Amino acid sequence: MYEPAVDLRSDTVTRPSPAMRRAMAEAEVGDDVYGEDPTMNRLEERVAQLFERQASLFVPSGSMGNLISIKLWARPGSEIICEQKAHINQYELASMAALAGAFPRPISAPDGILTWSQIEAAIRPKTYYISQTALVSIENTHNMAGGTLYPIELTDEICDGAHAAGLRVHLDGARIFNASVALGMSVARLSSRCDSVMFSLSKGLGAPVGSMILGSREFVAQARVIRKMLGGGMRQVGVLAAAALVALEESPPRLAEDHAHARRLAEALAGMPGASIDPRAVRTNIVIFDVRNSGKTAAEVCSALGQFGVLASGVETYAVRLVTHRDVDGKGIERAIRALEEVLAPRA
Repeated sequence: MYEPAVDLRSDTVTRPSPAMRRAMAEAEVGDDVYGEDPTMNRLEERVAQLFERQASLFVPSGSMGNLISIKLWARPGSEIICEQKAHINQYELASMAALAGAFPRPISAPDGILTWSQIEAAIRPKTYYISQTALVSIENTHNMAGGTLYPIELTDEICDGAHAAGLRVHLDGARIFNASVALGMSVARLSSRCDSVMFSLSKGLGAPVGSMILGSREFVAQARVIRKMLGGGMRQVGVLAAAALVALEESPPRLAEDHAHARRLAEALAGMPGASIDPRAVRTNIVIFDVRNSGKTAAEVCSALGQFGVLASGVETYAVRLVTHRDVDGKGIERAIRALEEVLAPRA
């Protein structure tokens, strides 16, 4: 009997739930460029309410949401302080430079979590012939550090320090709902002192398409202009907003299940001689582990896992990433563990 693949490459691979599909089929729509899509208007109002913000805006992707925020906060020639492995620095095609004219000033943090002292030391002095710091961007959860989390005390310290220095703070909160569940704190509180926020609808929440950006009414009004400039003006987009509204209700309560599945993977990997990981560091839905003890590269491990019907991603030469999500249940996790045991057995 055919078994579908256990796809752990990312939480972006999820399919819409039956409730999402029904909502999409029945969505009331209008032309969103004219502001006339009632379902989209409801989504943007609902998101603003959840985050206790004045306004929000739907964007086709998180990368566009981050870029819009950067364009609004940073002048061409200015710098963005971010962690070295941040998504905006590694996986957005240098759009901050190519399209916003700003440049990253990356800081390396082993766990992906920046401290205020690190940020403060990277702020450029107020000298006319030096590129000026315009923005601090933090990522919660931090994707390429393995879904690590910013404690609220640290987020507050960073925001307070940045504001005192005359800087804005943007939160790349692609998986902020995962952070909310792991920390037991609302998304509104986790992002309350940041000047702008982006989160993904199509990652942990499992909607088919889109992200949201949030801020003041003025920020969102300006963001709508930049979205249109970048080709993000959409028409009867309520079919996507309908799925997102369902995702906002049905997905957050079950994210703890994804986190438990990730811990199960991490604990199993910790017992395999061919893998290296500290399972205590896995607190959300991302598992990154080192495979050099297996005698294989990450690409070789991923290829071999594919032969067992398990899909994974190599993120560095010897680092493999697994991401749990709504479409992989407990049986799928156990199947993945059995495949990992076979593939990671050290070479004789």
